[in-house]
Amino acid sequence: MTTAALPVRFIDQPGALRPLLVLAAPVLVEQLLHLLVGISDTWLTAYFLADEAYLAAMTLMVYLLWAVGNLIALVAHGSTALAARFFGARDLPAANQVMHQSLTCGAMWTALLMLLLFPLAGQLVTAMGLTGEAAEAATEYLRIELCVLPFIMVERVAIACLRAAGDTVSGLVVMAIVNMVNMALSYALCVGLVAFPELGWRGVALGTALGHCCGGALLLALLAAGRAGYHLRLAELWPDFAMIRRILRIGIPAGLDSLLLVACQFLYVRIVNSLGDVASAAHGVALQVEAIAYMPGGAFQIAASTVVGQYLGAGEPRRAARSVLWACAAASVIMGSAGLVFFFAGETLVGLFFADGNRAVIPLAAEALRIITLVLVPLAITMVTSGALRGAGDTFWPLVFTLLGLAVVRVPLASYLALDHFRVPLIGIEVEGLGWGLAGAWTAASCDVLLRCALTAGRFLQGGWARVKV
Repeated sequence: MTTAALPVRFIDQPGALRPLLVLAAPVLVEQLLHLLVGISDTWLTAYFLADEAYLAAMTLMVYLLWAVGNLIALVAHGSTALAARFFGARDLPAANQVMHQSLTCGAMWTALLMLLLFPLAGQLVTAMGLTGEAAEAATEYLRIELCVLPFIMVERVAIACLRAAGDTVSGLVVMAIVNMVNMALSYALCVGLVAFPELGWRGVALGTALGHCCGGALLLALLAAGRAGYHLRLAELWPDFAMIRRILRIGIPAGLDSLLLVACQFLYVRIVNSLGDVASAAHGVALQVEAIAYMPGGAFQIAASTVVGQYLGAGEPRRAARSVLWACAAASVIMGSAGLVFFFAGETLVGLFFADGNRAVIPLAAEALRIITLVLVPLAITMVTSGALRGAGDTFWPLVFTLLGLAVVRVPLASYLALDHFRVPLIGIEVEGLGWGLAGAWTAASCDVLLRCALTAGRFLQGGWARVKV
């Protein structure tokens, strides 16, 4: 294997915008497919199970599965930053070493997560504020998904490595298959279609799990077949602790960022769950609709991360900076336009999830969407600049910004704005809140977005990311 075997780099294309679009377009479609997995499960739950307890459980599962994915990001962020640098420098053997050791490190981390989370699934759900039938349903769903966590890890890590090489098409194709398997099997197992048993809620969970199994297996096959210049070999999966340390030196701050994000979001969703099943259900449906606007930001965030890594590996930091500015502009225009749709057609979009025009949930969810509309452009800038910082290996400052935004602003402010009264942790003092309900929780989230936008954009403009050594 020589550097001559390296595929043509996408950053060799002219201009700053074109490489971004080459990367972002397939990722945008892939993000839609990721979203459809959650939307299809929520739709099945709302239409065929027709129970707010199940819908509240699905809301929590959206958070929990997102949280587990963020935990695996400890490895994936390091993989993208390192592999992109090596591809930019045309060092294919080193990029392959990153891929192998990322999978090895991910496997060890996943095994530990399974050992910790599986026996504690029930306590975790209860700690999130769900009780009764909703808690039982969420616990069952979580345990089923934990059984396929190794396949979810392979999806995250393998796609991160492929994106570092500039290959965003493979993730798109695999996620299309995952989505088709998930939707077909979840529906068939939920309602008992043809020869399938009617499993209801359990069938929805099993369909999602089997979709992830297909995705992980397909990605391993692509890596073994030489996709994007990678060549998966079992012998090279033996731990190389020097390379693992390099991956984790970048990944641990990103992982701590993710852990903090998970912890604070759990506190945040606990506040929402304390408002009752109707508010929790409205929150979950609003999240699914809002995620449509996240997709362009997520696509350009990933593109910015890859572009920055490869340009820095090629010794071109100025082109990296120009590309990030273009990504911010493109994501802001698209997400801002989506915000206008949410503001004026929120109730119509939310109503698509309900067969009976649920009059309790729909107005709450639509109000939440109108609130978040006001900060979708700052959110786009936050997502792209944080992706650029991580692509450069500058993962410490995003950790600090997440701490300030979530722990100092979102959670305390959500308690004050959403609840009638609450007890301050550690101090134990009872405080009277404003009692705005779900609208208060989403207002607090909007304030968090504004703060983190200012901080991440400031760090990017300061330029220290271009001098980070990986």
